[in-house]
Amino acid sequence: MSYEEIIAKYVEMNVAHPFMEGNGRSTRIWLDMMLKKNLGRVVQWAEIDKMQYFQAMERSPVNDLELRFLIEPHLTDRVNDREVIFKGIEQSYYYEGYEK
Repeated sequence: MSYEEIIAKYVEMNVAHPFMEGNGRSTRIWLDMMLKKNLGRVVQWAEIDKMQYFQAMERSPVNDLELRFLIEPHLTDRVNDREVIFKGIEQSYYYEGYEK
């Protein structure tokens, strides 16, 4: 799968996910796993601004271009780096309203 196809599926998963709590966290983990498997990369979520991310996600069902351009510069090949993974999980909680 290409980066563009993975992001398109990510948007579909986010729209279709049935749970209110944990929806964002679970789909971001899913996205990282798809990127890791297919491209050997993961997202450095700690580098992505919360409001920019939410705005891009809000518009993504209509057009995912903004989301693709927001995420792409923050991809890393440090797929086995615990710091990258755990900072990403921490950022996911921050996105959903929990304090850092």
